Amino acid sequence: MRDSKIVDFLAELADKVPAPGGGATAALHAAQSAALLGMVARYTTGERYADHAQAVAAVIEETDALRARALRLAEEDAAAFTAVADAYRLPKGEERSVSIARALAGAAEPPALVVAAAIRLVELCELLLPIGNRNVVTDVAAAAEAARAALTTARVNVEVNLRGIKDEQVREELAARLAGVEAAVVTADRITAGVREEIAR
Repeated sequence: MRDSKIVDFLAELADKVPAPGGGATAALHAAQSAALLGMVARYTTGERYADHAQAVAAVIEETDALRARALRLAEEDAAAFTAVADAYRLPKGEERSVSIARALAGAAEPPALVVAAAIRLVELCELLLPIGNRNVVTDVAAAAEAARAALTTARVNVEVNLRGIKDEQVREELAARLAGVEAAVVTADRITAGVREEIAR
């Protein structure tokens, strides 16, 4: 997936195939958020920003890692959902039910990891907003909005799999990993609102 042209990926996304779908797009939203933050951080270097050099260097390193992780999760999500489709094709019976439940648990894992990455990206938006180069401050808002989309899209992709997971402990653990989504969405909205206020002055 990481080597696909955008036009080819979008054509595959639009096609009548099990994957890629919403889970992969959630991961790509996170990757775009990380890339935007990396760009803002790289514009926030040099003598003028010397007081924040250590924090900015840390943001660059972490967002580069998050971007790579999000791309991997996009690929893992597509593979996991293909496994779900394969499980549903099995002959009806106990083995099919077990296989479906196992595949659904596996399919919930990549978007749950996207949620964690996106929550961290919102935190990095908060960190970078007050110190970042004001010429690219709107890209902090863009990063917050991309992270917000990753959060809400990944959440619904976890939730849709919960119904078919038989193991109550697994369901509860997955649900608990969504607990921070709402607060992060509120923070992302606040970041965008702050940027809009700044550029309206």
